[in-house]
Amino acid sequence: MRVIINQVEYELPSQSVITDALSMIDAKPPYAVAVNLNFVPKTKHIEFRLNENDQIEVIAPVTGG
Repeated sequence: MRVIINQVEYELPSQSVITDALSMIDAKPPYAVAVNLNFVPKTKHIEFRLNENDQIEVIAPVTGG
């Protein structure tokens, strides 16, 4: 299935979850994840099923002032 992760198109197997998408881009914590502009808590990443054309944003925190 086709998903967009940080504005880049990827192909994932059907029935993929957020952790599959994070593995695809080799994401390193800490990060926050939003699917279709909705925040998904880390506790839900392993069970949150993705759908065709979902837009996933993986956001790293920025420190400083």
